[in-house]
Amino acid sequence: MNKALLNMLVCPICKGNLEYRAEELICYIDKLAFSIENSVININQEQARELTLEDIKNRPFK
Repeated sequence: MNKALLNMLVCPICKGNLEYRAEELICYIDKLAFSIENSVININQEQARELTLEDIKNRPFK
């Protein structure tokens, strides 16, 4: 993922930062994962995956 592009993208719900992880953009504030398929980012809230407790526990420290 292009870092410049990632710095411009925000969560469509809370407008917070997104983290790139394993072909998903993660919003830890709203506990949602937005998919990236064939280089297309899907930021549709209804299609986002809810984060599990394991997802949150395994969050890398910055």
